[in-house]
Amino acid sequence: MEAVLDELYTTPPSGFVTRRETLALAAKTAGRVDDARRIRAARRPTLAAWAANLLLRSQPEESRQFLELGRALREAYQSLDAAGLKDLSAQRRRVVSALSRQAAQLARDAGQQLSEPVQQDLEATLRAVLADPDAADQWAGGRLVTALTPPSEFRPGSTPVAPGSTPVAKRPGTRSRSAPPPRTGATKDELAERRRARQEQLARAREAAKAAEQRLREERARQADAGAELQRARERTEQARRQMSAVEEQLRQAREEGRRAENEQHEAEEHSRSAADALAQAERVARESAQQVRSMSRGGT
Repeated sequence: MEAVLDELYTTPPSGFVTRRETLALAAKTAGRVDDARRIRAARRPTLAAWAANLLLRSQPEESRQFLELGRALREAYQSLDAAGLKDLSAQRRRVVSALSRQAAQLARDAGQQLSEPVQQDLEATLRAVLADPDAADQWAGGRLVTALTPPSEFRPGSTPVAPGSTPVAKRPGTRSRSAPPPRTGATKDELAERRRARQEQLARAREAAKAAEQRLREERARQADAGAELQRARERTEQARRQMSAVEEQLRQAREEGRRAENEQHEAEEHSRSAADALAQAERVARESAQQVRSMSRGGT
């Protein structure tokens, strides 16, 4: 059932309702009434939400790294200075931009062109995943219905749910695992320990960002290779089509020539029959004339 819903939420929105009804009917026919009811209750996602779902399902490893990057960024943003925040913000923008372009390409491959407003909603969703643990959990479920809105600031949270798994709801009263506020009169050792922890968080966040960027570069290279291969295939297809068109034109001309030859043959046969009839008539007249001459010659004698 989970696999059925996962497949449904990666169906382009234009075909969502038809696919939903087909899957629901199949479940009902198989006697799974509750599953059919659950399938029919599924809401059609917006184009941006569908593209985000498609990205998660099509690139599971890259999506996992993106969720890990969000966790590292949320930890780091709680304790970084202005310079560190600026550095991580730049990395965040690059990763979000690259991932949104990749999602747009996946959408195009699936036959859907993303408009500029839809692309903006997609980027907002990815920013929300990085900044908000609840948004990360929603995206990790792979069944977004609408685009997500990023918060005004980063929110701490626990480790995000793995891509494709069902998010676990937070229990009321559960607090995030953020560092406790500094106590008044903290010792130098405690302050040094906090600074060391902040540096470790920053290092993890930077490493996660670099890993995500490297993964994106590799994916872009593979995508470029696939695009080049697709272009070569299209060129071969176009060449084959041109050759087929030339052969079809030759065949058309041969058929036309054949029809003309058949017509000429029919005319020649008609002329031949007419000539044969004329010859037979001429021979009959000649015989009659010869017989008449012989008759006249015998009478004169």
